[in-house]
Amino acid sequence: MYMVMIVYNQAIDEEIMELLAGVKIDRYTKWQRVLGKGEASNPRLDSPIWPGANMALGIVLEDRGKVQELVEEIKKLDARVGDKGLFAFMWPVEGII
Repeated sequence: MYMVMIVYNQAIDEEIMELLAGVKIDRYTKWQRVLGKGEASNPRLDSPIWPGANMALGIVLEDRGKVQELVEEIKKLDARVGDKGLFAFMWPVEGII
């Protein structure tokens, strides 16, 4: 099993949800108003100086093929949205309690 965490600008939430529907993923955990700053994007701290916030999705998948399909679609969307902010992280999951 694998955990894919997608962190993205809240402005592209609709595109992310369409992406998940397109790859037939309907189980996930979604966090709204995620704040932070990273190396490759402007801070999103929901403040007057650094407006905006991110969202995050946690998706656990058993099928490695489905993971690859999701990753490929994320790469395509990232190329389309440019610097709005879209990052994905993946790590193995040993089990679910």
